[in-house]
Amino acid sequence: KLLLVDANADWAGETAALCRESGAEAEVAVADITREEDCRRIAKACVERFGRIDILHNNVGRSRGDKPTPEMDADMWDEIMTMNLKGMFMTCKHVLPVMREQRSGVILNISSTSSIAARGTVTYKTSKGAVNTMTHHIAMENAPYGIRAISILPGLMDTPMAIERRANETGKARDQIRAERAADVPLKGHTGTAWDVANAALFLASDEAGYITGICLPVDGGLTANVG
Repeated sequence: KLLLVDANADWAGETAALCRESGAEAEVAVADITREEDCRRIAKACVERFGRIDILHNNVGRSRGDKPTPEMDADMWDEIMTMNLKGMFMTCKHVLPVMREQRSGVILNISSTSSIAARGTVTYKTSKGAVNTMTHHIAMENAPYGIRAISILPGLMDTPMAIERRANETGKARDQIRAERAADVPLKGHTGTAWDVANAALFLASDEAGYITGICLPVDGGLTANVG
C-alpha cells in the first residue's frame, strides 16, 4: 500500500499505474516538500488513507545550479539546501510521531556517494553529507521506539538527473557522458540504474534488515571502495 508523492501529478500517476499492474494499492499526492504544510499534509493523508506509516522513502533532490565555491550564488545555495536537506527534515518530522506511536517504522533517505567523495561543486555534496548526519541522528534518537533510519548512497547512476543535466551543461553527447562515468566504476565498468537503488531500499525496508540502522550504505559498484 503506497502513497506516491511528487510535485508532478503525471509522473506520480505513471508510477502508480506500474505499481497497480504489480498488484499494489497505490494512491497519488501532489506536494512540494520545500513547504512544511505540504510535508504535514503528506503524513496526514497517508494515515487517513491507510491507517499507519511503515516506511518513509525520501527520494528528492537536485544538483542543478550548483557550482564551485567561489562561483556559487548564495540564493541558489539556499534553494538546493532547502530541497535536498530541509525537505527531508520536514518529512521526517511529520512522519516520526506516527511511527513513534506505532513503535515501529523505517526511514530511508537517499543521499549520494558525493557526500563522502570528491566533487567539483559544493552545495550538493554538502547537502548530502548533512543528510547522512541527520539520518544517523534520527536513527539513534528513535531507536528506543523501534524505528530504523538509513542513508542510501547511490554512485554513478544512469538517470535523467545525472545524464540530462550534464548533457545540457557541457554540450556532450549522452553516450559520451555515460561512457566517461562508466569508466570510473570498478564493478564491470558500468553505471548503475534506479533499480539498483530500489532493490537496496527494498531490502533495507524489509524485516530481513530488522537489525540494521544508522548506517550509510553505498550502492556504487565499488566506486567509494576504490581508494588505492
